[in-house]
Amino acid sequence: MLLLALRTLRFRKAGFVATFVAMFLGSAIVMACGGLLETGLRMAVAPQRLAGVPIVVTGQQTHGSAALTERNRTGPGVLDAVRAVPGVGAVLPDLSFPATVVVDGRAVDAGSVGHTWSGAALTPYTLTRGSAPGSGQVVLDTGLAADAGLTVGSALQLTVHGVTRTFTVSGSARPETGRALGPTLFLSDDQARQLAGSDGRFDAIGVLPAPGADVAELRRAVRSAVGGAAVVLTGERRGLADLPGALAGGPTVTVLAAIFGSWAVLIVMFGVASTLGLSLRQRARETALLRAIGATSRQVRRMVLGETAALAVLAAAPAVALGSVVGRLLFGQLAANGVVSEEVVFHQGPLPTAVGACVAIAAALGAALFAGRGAARTEPVAALAESAVPTGRLTRTRLLSAVFLLLGGVLLAVVTATVMADGPTLASTAGPASVLCAIGLALLAPGITRAAVAVLGRPVRALCGLSGYLAQRNASVHHVRTAGAVAPIVLLIGIATGTLYMQATEDHVSAASRAGGVPADHVLTSSTGGFAPGVVSSVRALPGVAGASELVGSTGFVDSAGDGTVDSAGDGTVDLRGVSADGARQTVAPEVLDGSIADLRGNTVALAQERAKELGVRVGDTLRIHFGDGAAADPRVVATYAAGPQERYLLLPADVLAAHTTAGLPTEILVRAESGADPARIRAELEAVAAGLPGTAVADRSALTGADHRIEQILASSNYTVVAMIVGYAAITVINSLVAVTRGRRGEFGLQRLTGATRAQVLGMLNVEGALIAVVATVLGTAASAATIVPYSLVKAGSVLPRGSIGIYLAIVGGALVLVLGATLLPSWRGMRTAPVETAR
Repeated sequence: MLLLALRTLRFRKAGFVATFVAMFLGSAIVMACGGLLETGLRMAVAPQRLAGVPIVVTGQQTHGSAALTERNRTGPGVLDAVRAVPGVGAVLPDLSFPATVVVDGRAVDAGSVGHTWSGAALTPYTLTRGSAPGSGQVVLDTGLAADAGLTVGSALQLTVHGVTRTFTVSGSARPETGRALGPTLFLSDDQARQLAGSDGRFDAIGVLPAPGADVAELRRAVRSAVGGAAVVLTGERRGLADLPGALAGGPTVTVLAAIFGSWAVLIVMFGVASTLGLSLRQRARETALLRAIGATSRQVRRMVLGETAALAVLAAAPAVALGSVVGRLLFGQLAANGVVSEEVVFHQGPLPTAVGACVAIAAALGAALFAGRGAARTEPVAALAESAVPTGRLTRTRLLSAVFLLLGGVLLAVVTATVMADGPTLASTAGPASVLCAIGLALLAPGITRAAVAVLGRPVRALCGLSGYLAQRNASVHHVRTAGAVAPIVLLIGIATGTLYMQATEDHVSAASRAGGVPADHVLTSSTGGFAPGVVSSVRALPGVAGASELVGSTGFVDSAGDGTVDSAGDGTVDLRGVSADGARQTVAPEVLDGSIADLRGNTVALAQERAKELGVRVGDTLRIHFGDGAAADPRVVATYAAGPQERYLLLPADVLAAHTTAGLPTEILVRAESGADPARIRAELEAVAAGLPGTAVADRSALTGADHRIEQILASSNYTVVAMIVGYAAITVINSLVAVTRGRRGEFGLQRLTGATRAQVLGMLNVEGALIAVVATVLGTAASAATIVPYSLVKAGSVLPRGSIGIYLAIVGGALVLVLGATLLPSWRGMRTAPVETAR
């Protein structure tokens, strides 16, 4: 039976190609999502500056299941423990800190980093000129020396922790790796520790094995020696020690890959099933003839399953290469948008590749079993009759599947509207709702299409004349074929409309929140590591300044309230903001409901009232938290304030929070002008202050809100990227289905032309059919998208209508119409260039 099917392949090439393309692209998409998932789980960072040592010891980089966002240093006890391990040849401690070279009052290569000279051996760096640094001396990497125009013996100013000091260049060095590692400078170990204020702690400790020592055995011994006080990194993960916060991108990539991977699996399964079902319906007469000449139901099923399995394997094999390419492109977009560090290495090993192939093959076999069961079980005479005009009965399996999916989508929509709170997890239930509803409605498409054609038949005939009559008759008699074209468009419109309006609503609400949440008029920003403690007082004393506050941003963890109440928010991750008590009221201006922001000094905290209720704390209680570097604290609550879901951060004293960040200082100062003050004069005064602080710039309030907006756009960009991939696949499925249907109707077009219809009349009929398909699909797709849009907008904006331009919807519907007409008319026009007698035959 399989041999017979393969021999007849040349008579059904269109259906074969359409099914092959659907399986090929589907496998590639699932493999790409699998690669993202593996990358997020592994979070391998190629060693850059630490490439010269096989083992790196650094501070713990996680708090529970969440990654730390700030550098967590190790203590001297860890250094002593590593030195005592047998087999250790050399121990190279390293310490890094922001250090900016200033020449003629100008900051050179903002973002440069200072290190201990002993840490130069970790790469290693080699002196090209001069000697190692002593007290008051510095070694520059060759690139930084060239940018600054400095040579051995030159004097320079170095800004560290907001204080500028004079040093002498003792030498220049370059990395032996041959790769550019960013602007770097080295000081003597004692002076580096003094400037960094590290209290004897280190960023990382490089371990060189003794001659003859086994690296794997030594790694296990070092891990045992340090216990839980530090983490031991080898291989690709060594780079994590040099990039604090890189690990924090792992959960985001993993969650995105899991969410969109599950979407992709559902959509790919439906796309393959739809295309394969269409191909099998085009072969209904062939299958019926086989049954009529004695083939058993089992033989027909075996034939369909066998040829589908062979086709799926053929499609999955070349998809391996495309899956890796698509995965790298997606990861590149995530890295470019700031979701994950660009230094993270993309991995797509055998496991996600095998899973993607298995999913595609399983989807194809399931679709073949489902689609071929009807023809295999029908009696031979009935099969022949049905092959001429398919009845398209709504089977019990199809009906139950549709009801199950629709109930799932509606349930997710109800949960979104009634249970979920406004926050980052809201989209996790709202997004899949439209996917499930779209697939459920697509399964019901034959019945819905038949009813819709019956309702629209009279208006179509009245408006479109003969072309409308022919289109209405074709769509009515062959409603199963029409439904096959409607189904993938429902999926495309439902997903695209739901996702894009969900993101538009999020952007609108966030923009409105930002506009009212930052009353400051100007912001000073530092690119040299931050502002010294006295700067904010100088700004506050300027004429016309109503208030000024330092601003520090970080991410921490709420463990529990002082009474032991555990935070219900999973891992307790929360945004932390550090402000100055003297200027917070004028520049941040939360509406205080209890307590006073002026008391935000020392070991204290202020939080949103809703957050306080969740944690069960009031003014005067203590809250157990961990900072972004893993340090624990139990600040006393001094105020609660009113805030929307977008501003449910914790407020802390700026000096307290800054001490637990990688920079170590506030990098922004918010400034509020007095009412009626001359804006130009205030700006000029701030520019004068900035001129005396290398690397300082003055910007208006939009710079601060823009920074918050960029964080939201990171997730928006990643959302758009992956959804574009899925919608693109749905679009290709639409084109496959319509082209296959149209090519299968060439004989029908030939007969119409032989009986007197002109080419223009046939194309006009196809135009009307395409419009009918687009109208039905638009109605169903819009209904499916409502399962996402309505509950999301209710929670986010308090309205059933989403935010965003009507142009989004018109573009989606217009694009779907272009796809329908293009995939129908182009192959039809090409087919009708052949003589009608030939096409009819």
